[in-house]
Amino acid sequence: MWNLAQRLRPQGVLWHNRDFLCLWSGQTISQFGSQITGLALPLVAILLLDASAFEVAALGVVEFVPFILFSLPAGAWVDRLRRRPILIVADWGRAVGLATVPLAYFLDALTMGQLYVVGFVVGAFTVVFDVSYQSYLPSLVERDELPDANGKLEVTRSAAQTAGPGAAGVLISAFSAPFAILIDAISFLASALFVTAIRREESLPEREATEKGRLRSEIAVGLRFVVRHPIMRPNLIYVSLSNFFYSAVFSIYLVYAVRDLDLSAATIGIIGSLGSLGTLAGAIVASRLGRDFGTGPVMIGAAAAGNFSLFFIPLASGTLVIPLLVASGLILGFSAVVYNVVGISLSQQITPDRMLGRMNASRRFVVWGVIPLGMLGGGALGTAIGLRETMWIAAGCCSLCFLTLFASPLRAIRTVADAEQLVGGYNERFTLSSASTSD
Repeated sequence: MWNLAQRLRPQGVLWHNRDFLCLWSGQTISQFGSQITGLALPLVAILLLDASAFEVAALGVVEFVPFILFSLPAGAWVDRLRRRPILIVADWGRAVGLATVPLAYFLDALTMGQLYVVGFVVGAFTVVFDVSYQSYLPSLVERDELPDANGKLEVTRSAAQTAGPGAAGVLISAFSAPFAILIDAISFLASALFVTAIRREESLPEREATEKGRLRSEIAVGLRFVVRHPIMRPNLIYVSLSNFFYSAVFSIYLVYAVRDLDLSAATIGIIGSLGSLGTLAGAIVASRLGRDFGTGPVMIGAAAAGNFSLFFIPLASGTLVIPLLVASGLILGFSAVVYNVVGISLSQQITPDRMLGRMNASRRFVVWGVIPLGMLGGGALGTAIGLRETMWIAAGCCSLCFLTLFASPLRAIRTVADAEQLVGGYNERFTLSSASTSD
């Protein structure tokens, strides 16, 4: 707790950056709300609509399909437009979409079809928001402040993950899942108001003359930049593989917890909150670990620990159910946040501003695009051979994913300077290649 207080205590440049504080405040509120919906929406399907394991997995799928459909064009749009207005529209869109769930419930008209539509709409606006958000942050803070800024954002996101599931379980038990979703809709409105309050004038992103062309060409440039990048390519492969197997497990996790382990909504929420203490701890120490032990080694170590933590979920039985599920959440949460803070900050620091939108979009297109496939695979396999058996298979495969990082140049990178030295020539060659391709 002392480290958390030190991390959040008003000191340093960012605490005097009003615009960053507005973005941070809005994100904090909406993150708490989103944690509620993360539990409430599938529980609406399970408890109110008696959905099957496959239907619940499919609900998760439709939330991620937009990442396949819209990530790449969203990145190109973000590199053409001012990013703050995009964030505001995306927040309003998510608020309206979620508000239809409690409305339909009160009118006794709620169906699985509507949940699928809401999941898709909210997912589409989330794609636009996330790509814009990670591209907008470097315009509010200096490049050398990005690790601290990302760390602060992760601290409050992790705090939301810690308190959110428990609060969601209480709200759902005391009132109803649709009422809990209404709270999330309100949180997105609050986020929109905070982003609206940002005063800093935003100019259009600078673009090379060779980049001014058709949207399809700009998308292709961004995708090539990431796929051929000596640092981002192995990261892309690792996260894609891990996300596939993580999603196979967690697409059926709630069904497994409710029907196999006989856990209540409140207990599931408490387990999630306790496990999420790991994400909070990871957010507090992530940037320090990167500085002290080196960017590459920390990312590889975090990846390995997170992959192995999945084994605790199918191991859970008898009196060890809660301890093992909490342990899995603690290790996975800590590892994932450390990996994300260190890895995303590195990507932002070594990417030219004109490429930020497409870099973020291309990365998300691939690493989030595999999630629906993992969810469908988990749902189908869980229905065919059993939930626990499916989790064992996914955990075993996931435990090997970190080897893609271990075999890459990332192992030798300790500082941003090391990374810039490695990618400097690549960036120059890529610019020349893109120019000749456009000509």
